[in-house]
Amino acid sequence: MRTYRISGWFKQGLERQKFTKEVSALSEKHALERVYSDLGSKHKLKRNQINIDVVIEVKPGETSNDVSQDGA
Repeated sequence: MRTYRISGWFKQGLERQKFTKEVSALSEKHALERVYSDLGSKHKLKRNQINIDVVIEVKPGETSNDVSQDGA
């Protein structure tokens, strides 16, 4: 599995809330699905309320310890 760092923002009240998540997934498409699912579940957001700015594949040594695992 590859690790992706996804950054973006969503509107929360009158302000924008920035986020950066690291997700372990088979492809970039699967990583985006995981982020949409997680943010929608935790913050009650629809997909059109989440704006993705950057998707970067991260090398194994550059990841943080709290990487979300797909299927875990």
